[in-house]
Amino acid sequence: MYPQRELIRLTAYKAALQRDIAVHRAQYTRAAARVAQPLELFDRILVIWRKLSPFALFAAVPLGFLVQRTVFPRLKLLRAIVRWSPFVFTAVRSIGSLGTPRRRSDPSSNGQSLR
Repeated sequence: MYPQRELIRLTAYKAALQRDIAVHRAQYTRAAARVAQPLELFDRILVIWRKLSPFALFAAVPLGFLVQRTVFPRLKLLRAIVRWSPFVFTAVRSIGSLGTPRRRSDPSSNGQSLR
């Protein structure tokens, strides 16, 4: 079918092509690993977050206070307002409700008859 020289040439070409494919495959593997490094880091962070997320709620409040003290150390007035605001709002609401006249209850509405 094919002369011997042609077969030898095709065999050499096949070997060179296989070498080129192996070199390109190794280059693509290194490039894919380099591209995947940030994704791998993000995946690790996500796994750690999923492990720690139940405890994050417990840590959020103390961390918030710590951040407040370090970032806003001079805002004592704001801290006092935030601390006392629930008490002030409750007191104002209760004082406001003292000034409003109450309606007398209708005797027929509480189950008593007018006989």
